Amino acid sequence: MIKINFIGHTGTHHRLEAVAGHSVMEVAVRNGIAGIDAQCGGACSCATCHVYVDAQWTDHVPPVTATEEMMLEFVEDQRPESRLACQLMIDEALDGLTVRIPASQREF
Repeated sequence: MIKINFIGHTGTHHRLEAVAGHSVMEVAVRNGIAGIDAQCGGACSCATCHVYVDAQWTDHVPPVTATEEMMLEFVEDQRPESRLACQLMIDEALDGLTVRIPASQREF
């Protein structure tokens, strides 16, 4: 089973099982990960699933699309490793992926 690691800005850590073909956002929402609101349901139109992809994984995730890049302009605390979790589709190559939830995502 594929595992995805979510680390909150307060240091909380969740290692969750994921299914190939689903998005990182879907895994987060299904498991109640604070800070991943996904208000648009994965349509890449709200940026409420903003995450930071750990440096060791940036070469393993698909490249940013023009639409995602446009939506990332609206997030607070944007960094080079910023991604929208709805655009990160899970496959075997992402087993162990670690994403961090920015403080601006209002994790409580």
